[in-house]
This record gives sequence, C-alpha cells and structure tokens, in this order.
Amino acid sequence: MSAVPDQGISGQSPEQNDGAVDLEEASRQLDLAAHDIAVAASCIGLGDLDEAHTNVITARAAAGAAEEILRVVLTGGRYGPR
Repeated sequence: MSAVPDQGISGQSPEQNDGAVDLEEASRQLDLAAHDIAVAASCIGLGDLDEAHTNVITARAAAGAAEEILRVVLTGGRYGPR
C-alpha cells in the first residue's frame, strides 16, 4: 500500500482512476471504525477516559469517510451538497 497522501489502495490518485470509487475502501473504513469503538470500550473498562475519547473521535472520522464514499457511489460520483 502506498504511503503517498491522497492515494487509495490502488496507489492511484483520484485523477488517475477517473473518479472511480473503491468500495473496498468504504469497507476498510468501517472496519477501522469498529476497531476504534472496541478499543474505546476497553479503555472505558480500564478507566482511561482520555484514550477512549480519542478512539471515539477516530471512529467517527472513519465512519464519516465510509459514509462519504458510499454517498459518492450512490449519487453516481457527483460531489456536492448533501
């Protein structure tokens, strides 16, 4: 996987893949969100509320990214107001 910013799993920028959206990325983002929530729950159980808070924030960001990917797919690749 590429470490270059703004590149997907394929290693291509959005300009290189003609705007094609990778649904695998949406799935990966949801997996990350689920993991972060599980870590947050463990942190709460251990009494580490600061770490739990951090993981909830990152889970929300991952869920938001997955939502945006799906929105683009469902609107035929059009970006714009929701």
